[in-house]
Formats: sequence, C-alpha cells, structure tokens
Amino acid sequence: MKMTTEEAFVKTLQRHGIKHAFGIIGSAMMPISDIFPAAGIHFWDCAHEGSAGMMADGYTRATGEMSMMIAQNGPGITNFVTAVKTAYWNHTPLLLVTPQAANKTIGQGGFQEVEQMKLFEDMVAYQEEVRDPSRVAEVLARVIAKAKRLSGPAQLNIPRDFWTQVVDIEIPDPIEFEASPGGENSIAKAAELLSTAKFPVILNGAGVVLAAGGIDASKALAERLDAPVCVGYQHNDAFPGSHPLFAGPLGYNGSKAGMELISKSDVVLALGTRLNPFSTLPGYGIDYWPTQAKVIQVDINPDRIGLTKKVTVGIVGDAAKVAKGITEALADSAGDTGRDDRKALIAQTKSAWAQELSSMDHEDDDPGTTWNERARAARPDWMSPRMAWRAIQSAMPENAIISSDIGNNCAIGNAYPSFPTGRKYLAPGLFGPCGYGLPSIVGAKIGCPDVPVIGFAGDGAFGISVNELTAIGRDEWPAITQIVFRNYQWGAEKRNSTLWFDDNFVGTELDMKVSYAGIAQACGLKGVQAKTMDELTALLNQAIKDQMEYNVTTLIEVILNQELGEPFRRDAMKKPVRVAGVAASDMVAE
Repeated sequence: MKMTTEEAFVKTLQRHGIKHAFGIIGSAMMPISDIFPAAGIHFWDCAHEGSAGMMADGYTRATGEMSMMIAQNGPGITNFVTAVKTAYWNHTPLLLVTPQAANKTIGQGGFQEVEQMKLFEDMVAYQEEVRDPSRVAEVLARVIAKAKRLSGPAQLNIPRDFWTQVVDIEIPDPIEFEASPGGENSIAKAAELLSTAKFPVILNGAGVVLAAGGIDASKALAERLDAPVCVGYQHNDAFPGSHPLFAGPLGYNGSKAGMELISKSDVVLALGTRLNPFSTLPGYGIDYWPTQAKVIQVDINPDRIGLTKKVTVGIVGDAAKVAKGITEALADSAGDTGRDDRKALIAQTKSAWAQELSSMDHEDDDPGTTWNERARAARPDWMSPRMAWRAIQSAMPENAIISSDIGNNCAIGNAYPSFPTGRKYLAPGLFGPCGYGLPSIVGAKIGCPDVPVIGFAGDGAFGISVNELTAIGRDEWPAITQIVFRNYQWGAEKRNSTLWFDDNFVGTELDMKVSYAGIAQACGLKGVQAKTMDELTALLNQAIKDQMEYNVTTLIEVILNQELGEPFRRDAMKKPVRVAGVAASDMVAE
C-alpha cells in the first residue's frame, strides 16, 4: 500500500497502541506531529525535554502502557539523556524517537547536529537507525518489540529527510513473546531449598510489579511458607502494605523490621530483583544481609543474576510465572519448620518497628557532630521531616499514586508509604536524578486520570523541574498535587559535609527568599505553605479534593527545620587527608 513515511510511522504507532508522546515541538518531527491529532495521539508539549522523558516514565510505570519521547534533533534530543538512563534503570519500556540531521548534510558540522546513536548507546536496551525510507515501519515495530521484551527504553533514529517520502509499504503486526517461566531444573532446586528452609524470606523487586500477576503470585508463595516479604529500595508497592507478612523496604531509611527479619534467613528468594546496593547495604547501623543464607535470584535478564551477591540458584524468567512454578513444586511440608514461632516473630518485630517509627520525631547526629542539634535549636517551632511525613500519612488516600524525588527529605520518607497494589510508587531509581518527582507524577496522572496523585520533592531537586509549572497549568493538562519540602539546602550533600568535611558547606545553601508557592501562583496554579503538622494535613486533604473534584493543581510548600537524615552512601565516603595543602595565596594573578 502506498503512503508517506510519516503515515507509515503513525500507523505503526497505532498498531501498537501508543497514544501519548512527550517532548517539545521541533521542525524535525513536525511531519509526524502534524498527523498526531487525526491519529488519536496526544502530544504533551513540556517545558523541558528532560522532564518530558520523566513524564513518559511516570505514565508507563503507572499504566503499564508504552509511551513515546520525541523532540528536535540535536539539543532537543541531548536533553533526553538523563531521563532515558533513568528509565533504563527503572526497567521502563519506552519508545525514544530521535530525528537526526539530514543525510544530505550530516557530518558537515551543521545546525543541531550530534551523534545521536553514540549518545544513547549505553542508555537504552536497544537502538536502531532507519537506513531507507521503505523500512520505517519495519524498524519501528522492531524497536517497540525490543523495548517490551527487554523492559527498557529503545531508540529509533531517523534522518529528518526521510519524512515526506512516498513508499510502498506494509504495516507489520506486533509480535509478542511469551515470558519464560524459568528452567525446570532451577525451579525444582529452588523449591527444594525453600521446602527445607527454617527461616525463608522473600525479597520482592521491580520485576514483581512489572510481571502480570507478580504480586499475587508472590503473596501465594509467601502465605504457603509463612515467609516474611521484604521489598527493595524504592519498591514499596511490590507487596500489599497491609498484609501480615509484609516486612517493608530494605536499605536506605527503610524498615528495621525487614532488616531484622532478613538477617535471620537461611534461604532468601530474591524475586524480580537485581539485588542492587541500595537494597542490601547496611541501614540504621544494621548490617542485615544474611551472608550465610542460600540465595535464589530470579531475574528476566540473566546478566543481572549473581552480579552483586553470591547466588545458590539462578532462575531466568518472569517473576510471576517463576513464583507460581516454585509454589506448585513445594513439598507438602514446606514452611512447617518453625512456622508458629516465625509468624509470632514477624508480628512482634513489625509491631516494635511501627511503634518506634511512630515516635521518631528527630534525626540523630553522628558522634562528634552536632548539626541536627543545632538545627533544632535554631528553629524550635518548625516541623522536622519526620513530623511532616506523619502529617502526610494522615491525609494520603489509600489508592493514591505517589512519586518521590531524590534527596534527603524524600529519602527519610522511604519507611512510611505502603500500598495495596502495584504501580503506585514512582521513584527515580538507581540512576538517581534530581527533578524526577514533579514530571513523573504528571505522567502518572495523564495515564490514571481518576486516581489521586501526589508528587514529592526537596527544594533543591524541585528547582531542576520547577519550569514545568509553566506548562502543566494549561487547560488540557490534568491536575496534580505537589509537595515541596522546603529546608533551604541541598540536604544529602550537607549531611556529607557535616560528617566528612568539618561543616565546610560548599554549594549546599539555597535562597531563602524564593517562594515555590509564589511561583506556582504566578503560573496560574494554587500555591500554599504549611508550617505545622495540622496545617499540612488539612492542606493536603483540601488539595486532593481540589485535584479530584475541581481539576485544580496545588503546590504545597512544607516549611521544615534543617535536620538531616542518614547519608546516602557511608560506604562511598571517607574523611579526606590533606597532604600538600592549598592556599588562596597560591592563585596566579591575571
């Protein structure tokens, strides 16, 4: 059938159900964006391409449906880099479309030219360039299939002069591959280990959320064994929070209950997780990883198995199907050893941690440092981060989707939220970009318009995406609620400075004259400030009501004292030793 290359491209998008594109308009993509409205594809014109990519990530993570990133060749495309790498480590299947400088002039150092394939070669799960106009649909279909199969962003690069060509072409049907249930022998070995375990523990990762039925399959297995279930860092939605076997998140500012329970394990089932450092490093001074335990690691990507921890059994497969297969292969007596004592210990450990968490108002100082003590004394009437998180919990709807930015105050909140279902907790993941909280929650709301959403960010990280306030107030954009923790500092870096650099605060201070609530108001949105716990709870309740009933976006600026939580990486820092010394007097005069 004869059609233009842009018609073939858009028809292929339709065949794969891709309804949303995020980016900034540019001439290199206008031949296809021109027909987006007629095709039922919504183009979300953002304030910055980096935020556009994070919106796409939030949309796809919340819905399970693929979305697309696209922008002008050159600088528009380079702005996607951070978002694409974030999606890569979040295992988010996204379509990255990168219009390229024209074949006729490429290599001459022309306008808006850059090596776009080299740029993303270690940022994406797959990439391919269109070599001939007649292959546009074929390549696009393959890139989409690779993104889905590899569960990551995939890139299609297309010279801009390949648009507006008339070609004779057939639109290919999508090819879906059935996910592996794991190898027969490895499933049997895993079932044998779990059947004879005295204290089995399950550790759920992102793969459980991404796999269809993954949470239910892990719940059935946990209930069969009466095994506590921990979740990886930033994957609080990988198991129902109200379940009696849920032990909470491991790692940075996670659950002491989860850490104490997994430390007793003799067999760990790491289900759909890479066992990344943040989910296994010590927390609260507890070195909890059970080094003597047998580890069964399940991941859809064989390259991740055994990469960070010694593994007894590795299983390549879909987390849901593997969990189901292990459950069916368990011995009749599986879980019976110490079952009653284990159940009692789980309940007791969870209760003790819940009581401790509910009474935690302030952050401790390390021996020899006094920053948190001084911060409390400087502003005795201001809320601490933990007070703010408890006030937020009082108003957060059970069915809410939340996003969390990177940073100290957001990380302090890691132990607080839990969720009844998956695809509810969006966090920046192991690439750790600032500026994720606002755009990702906007993307989630676009995909789930009937669900209340709340974004969280510290004031430093929020400054990176604050320009999106100029975009999201337009009539076609849905309403969201955004909380900004305002402590006027780059908190994680400041905690490092107190521990290792003798309070030498270089680049850590933010402008106290700036009002993010005022900026929101200037953008036609609702901006308010909360200074007490009661005020914060009331304002959040009202903001959710305004979001759901009146389509009003509210930014809540939460004014906090300057207490600082645990550093991100104690293992990665140490106090420097000065040898030669430096002095300003050594600077050469001009």
